[in-house]
Amino acid sequence: MYQAIGVIELKSIAKGIEATDAALKSAGISLISARPACPGKFEMILTGTISNVSSAVDHVRERFGDKLVDSSVIGRIDPQVITALFGTMAAEKKGSLGIIETFSAASIIKAADIAVKTAKVEVYELRVSRGMGGKGIALLTGDVGDVTAAVEAGANYAIEQGLYHNSAVIPAPHELLWEQI
Repeated sequence: MYQAIGVIELKSIAKGIEATDAALKSAGISLISARPACPGKFEMILTGTISNVSSAVDHVRERFGDKLVDSSVIGRIDPQVITALFGTMAAEKKGSLGIIETFSAASIIKAADIAVKTAKVEVYELRVSRGMGGKGIALLTGDVGDVTAAVEAGANYAIEQGLYHNSAVIPAPHELLWEQI
């Protein structure tokens, strides 16, 4: 069970590897993943207590701030966001479809967490960076009113961070669309 997660994105792969080492040495945290991402960025996801994750993320921000793209600390992250992040969720093709698109992995993970905590929606898919030029996409399903509220809440977070790209709500997606996404 993840107590809290920290997501850090840097615009240098070399500095990203160095920052991952610094984060791991700065606080009692565990590493979920650390990898290069499109376009030439480096992303790391850390877990541990909220205080240790916050401390590690703050350490990286201070030491590697000139290479920072985005970072976020999420306490008590919704389990379905974690499941979707690692692609282990059996998503159902039902109801309305909501889409949130951001310019970073950290912002889409946080936006998805806010969305699922705002309304009764399910994360259909969470795509982070790879093959998308560093963007993030959250696909949400549920009743149209819930999907609309969830998309607005997640999008508003991204807007406040200056990392919002776009969003949409499709009340009744065509069957062929479900097969393609």
